[in-house]
Amino acid sequence: MQLYQNQHINIYNSLTGKKETFKPINSGYIGMYVCGPTVYSNVHLGNVRTFMSFDMVFRYLKHLGYKVRYVRNITDAGHLENDADVGEDKITKKARLEEIEPMEIVQRYTVDFHNVLDKFNFLPPSIEPTATGHIIEQIELISKIIDNGFAYEVNGSVYFDVHKYNETNDYGILSKRKLEDLIHNTRALDGQSDKRNPQDFALWKKAEPTHIMRWPSPWSDGFPGWHLECTAMSTKYLGEQFDIHGGGMDLKFPHHECEIAQNQAAKGQAPVNYWMHANMLELNGARMSKSTGNIINPAELLSGKNDIMSKGYSPSVIRFFMMQSAYRSVLDLTDAGLLASEKGFNRLMNAVDDLESLKTSNNSSFDIKKWKQNCYNAMNDDFNTPILIANLFEVVTHINAIKETRATITADDLKLLKETISTFVFDILGLKKTSEDNASGTDKLTGAVELLIALRKEARVNKDFALSDKIRDELAAVGIQLNDGRDGTTFSTN
Repeated sequence: MQLYQNQHINIYNSLTGKKETFKPINSGYIGMYVCGPTVYSNVHLGNVRTFMSFDMVFRYLKHLGYKVRYVRNITDAGHLENDADVGEDKITKKARLEEIEPMEIVQRYTVDFHNVLDKFNFLPPSIEPTATGHIIEQIELISKIIDNGFAYEVNGSVYFDVHKYNETNDYGILSKRKLEDLIHNTRALDGQSDKRNPQDFALWKKAEPTHIMRWPSPWSDGFPGWHLECTAMSTKYLGEQFDIHGGGMDLKFPHHECEIAQNQAAKGQAPVNYWMHANMLELNGARMSKSTGNIINPAELLSGKNDIMSKGYSPSVIRFFMMQSAYRSVLDLTDAGLLASEKGFNRLMNAVDDLESLKTSNNSSFDIKKWKQNCYNAMNDDFNTPILIANLFEVVTHINAIKETRATITADDLKLLKETISTFVFDILGLKKTSEDNASGTDKLTGAVELLIALRKEARVNKDFALSDKIRDELAAVGIQLNDGRDGTTFSTN
């Protein structure tokens, strides 16, 4: 018997706005599609948080025994600058600015994307299709939508007729927006657009003479609309109806709304049973933004080479920090939060290590089986990793009590405890011990510097300022800066 037969998951469905009991279309099998990156720049931490959430979902579903086909695409064409139907293709623009081929841009940032996700211990998806690899499927999909009367061609470009679609369907069913409100809040066309209505969106755009990325089609040499690729690739690999579609909250409208409309228009049915959206990542209480300078990239966060954090953090500490927040909650990235997570992570790893030396007794003072089910209950409740982690720390307390002979555990329960902790900590949360994280020296360095900080503090209390200054200067000489603040002394590395 597979675990999924007695572990029942409730998923918050963005489509209905409530938690629903998860029932896959085909028993024992799950099709899951997640919108991947547009590879025109380095992956940012907000993307990492979104993909990490669905990596966790993927891991848990696999653990339960489901056969999961996880499809996460690469957008390598068609994503225009303002996410609408005007402006330059993001990849083409970057290639023009750097005076290289667009596919060189695609290759560079696809490699970066994979390298970053590898650092954070992501499992690879089952299939990772690209938009440019599925031009034929997208052209066929456009033809179906035209034949069904929901799209029109003007001057070589093809647009989805939102108003025609809304006569028999609900454009806004996912985002809960009404077409009437969209009309009211949209400025009138300037007379130069080929669209019949501002709300219509491009399925195919005719390429300007200078546009490098272009393909032949029945309508023009051009390129597909951004929304179209996910419809084409998700249904190609998962079927016309599949179980889960995920992505960031920012994609709900218009991207995911348009996906639903395209599927309905082409095939007469909704494509997805459960829509899942991961929420935003903020930095120090504000939206991440290049224009304001309130931004940090993964490499800077890992290395500590930035002006925002006091030090660098290992990938597993960052992952642990992100898993301490529910995927549907806004998460605020702060130095204080990461420092607290680092302490919690180290406490958890120490308890894992202590399992190997625990002495067993004839009875257990803690109900391990009940605790184990509580861990499953947390994950079954819309993948509630914060509650799961709270359960893990509950058992850490008991591990420490057993170590100090204030509590007992039987040999069978100890075996079950080891297996359960390994499953939830490493297999499902995707954490790694820092020594496996290529950060084995981080904790040792932190401990040594904190000892020196304590000695320096003691020297200052004793008015031994010469020793205090010597500690500070010697550390600075090897690239470790001490930062004295109201809340104490922290350090950063160059």
